[in-house]
Amino acid sequence: MKAKELRQKTIKELQELLQEKRKRLSQLKFDLSLRKLKNTREIREVKKDIARVLTILKVKDIEDKNIRSKQE
Repeated sequence: MKAKELRQKTIKELQELLQEKRKRLSQLKFDLSLRKLKNTREIREVKKDIARVLTILKVKDIEDKNIRSKQE
């Protein structure tokens, strides 16, 4: 998922997506340990997606704090 797409989502949608990606990563690691996983690159991609979501969430949080501080 691209960062541009993530920026358009709400915080709640991002948190749900993060939860889904973490579950997917857990499943992939489990499959890897059982030698069921054929595409090990998918683990890397999911990790990067998680990092992107966390980054966008952090940026949105900082922006919200800046807006609140300016209003006061």
